Amino acid sequence: MEISTKGKYYGQKETELSFEGILLSKYDYPVDRTPWHYHENPYFMFVLHGNMIDGNKRMKSLLPTGSLMYNNWQEAHYGIKHSEQAGGFHLEFEKHWLEKNEINLPLLEGSQPIEQPRIHFLFTQLYREFILADANSEISVETLLIQICDALIKVKEVSLKETPHWIFKLKELLHDDPSKFDLKYLSDQLGVHPVHISRAAPQYFSSSLGEYVRQLKLKRALPLLQNTHYSLTEIAYQAGFADQSHFNRVFKAYFNHLPSTFRKQLLK
Repeated sequence: MEISTKGKYYGQKETELSFEGILLSKYDYPVDRTPWHYHENPYFMFVLHGNMIDGNKRMKSLLPTGSLMYNNWQEAHYGIKHSEQAGGFHLEFEKHWLEKNEINLPLLEGSQPIEQPRIHFLFTQLYREFILADANSEISVETLLIQICDALIKVKEVSLKETPHWIFKLKELLHDDPSKFDLKYLSDQLGVHPVHISRAAPQYFSSSLGEYVRQLKLKRALPLLQNTHYSLTEIAYQAGFADQSHFNRVFKAYFNHLPSTFRKQLLK
């Protein structure tokens, strides 16, 4: 099985930025499916546009726009493009960087999608530093990566071996259109009682079902805020919010900023 060395990914590289032990890159994904492969270093993939699926021996993860996936260096995986076009931002770090910064390696073992919007928020700031690429970027990138690792260590791990088969289908339904969140509809599609869906969600999503959908909408919105072609109203609807007012309230509750303020900071 192929081992991808530092900075090697399946796709078309647009830009790359390297610091001591850290590599940032932006890729388009023209290939519909990659073969099984390992990576020499751990890395994150932040989906900037399109839909992806990342699979390993334990699980398949649906990754629509705004999703964040952590891939461990010890675990083989493959990728599938689930839309006509797709592209992402990669953050790769060498193991000696983790050791230098006293990051506990075992706690980061195991590839997994990252669900917490606050970590996505940090990645949006990281992507901004990648775009700016000035004299201050290196210390900003390293600081943000340490914050991301600290936040990941606090994430409660779920035993994926015991995940019911319908949880993947549930995620797929919610990712397809989070604006149509309705327990009866989900129950009919899954053949699972609505009460069982509600009770099971906190165990596998680390939140209530409604909270998970709210977070999914925020994760969709974050990369769109960096595109000036979209108005805030358009972003609100694309992310699945009822209107811009609803988008503003939820965004501020999570990040203590209005989306307009955050966008100005990103584009400043």
